Amino acid sequence: MNNLFVYLEIENGRVEDVSLELLTKGRSLANQLECRLEAVAIGSALDTVGEQVFPYGVDVLHRFDDARLHPYTSLPHTSILVKLFKEEQPQIALMGATSIGRDLGPRVSSALFSGLTADCTSLEIGDHEEKKAGKTYRNLLYQIRPAFGGNIVATIINPENRPQMATVREGVMKKEICDANYRGETVSHDAGKYVSDADFVVGVIERHIEASKVNIKGAPIIVSGGYGMGSKEGFGLLFDLAHTIGAEVGASRAAVDAGFCEHERQIGQTGVTVRPKLYIACGISGQIQHIAGMQDASMIIAINNDPAAPINAIADYVITGDVETVIPKMIKYYKKNSK
Repeated sequence: MNNLFVYLEIENGRVEDVSLELLTKGRSLANQLECRLEAVAIGSALDTVGEQVFPYGVDVLHRFDDARLHPYTSLPHTSILVKLFKEEQPQIALMGATSIGRDLGPRVSSALFSGLTADCTSLEIGDHEEKKAGKTYRNLLYQIRPAFGGNIVATIINPENRPQMATVREGVMKKEICDANYRGETVSHDAGKYVSDADFVVGVIERHIEASKVNIKGAPIIVSGGYGMGSKEGFGLLFDLAHTIGAEVGASRAAVDAGFCEHERQIGQTGVTVRPKLYIACGISGQIQHIAGMQDASMIIAINNDPAAPINAIADYVITGDVETVIPKMIKYYKKNSK
């Protein structure tokens, strides 16, 4: 009763990173609320899910193992979550802001009349005082997300209805094992009691999954460009530098909007959140929307002809100069001094 639930996305028996990130954050929130962290696994061949998620501090794993539940389809997964949540009455329910989460979350929240905040970038616990009603709500989930194209950050609360539901973007939460020896309880449910034949009216005949050609999220070194690169051709310098030092190329929203680079490389509140060991920002002014997506990098080098650029304030090293001059020199001296 009133625990925190995380829906697990599973592909080929492996729990996806976005779910493990949510478990890490969920464990922290559950500690604050002094409640249990519970996970829901729905699919087929789920025998190894427990050993994957218990180290992240999961107290209870609800397992629905049925060959009909894989791959994901909307109706059976919705029916299971709706009925499970009616039974367990969680105070918070979280899932990834992925293609699955964006389909499943609204269906479940609509059926439960609970409301949903989509694409959150941060989650916190706090209180809220309703002055007109003379009420104070304790331990609410602050659901924090960018709004109006990333120009403001909105904090959304749900004082009355439960569960408080949110989807969270991949990469914005840190994935971290709580205790490698932690072991929770596994509850195996009979999926047949939660679904009906009508839930399987839609079936998946064939699936094609194309692996992403860009692994920007997991790259240890990222060379990122902004509008200051000037053109799509200017981004060619970044690809040359990235090839030289074994990095991936990223971009700010301004550069993507200008057509300098493809959207899948966009970093920031409306793109990907990254935590590389080294982040080289080239021609990026450093608007808050971009900084939110890369500020946790271990080391930041800023290359910009504006000494007052906001990104300089968070950079470990600042190179003031034109990117067209600085980057070729970096490539030259790296090749000269590396074996």
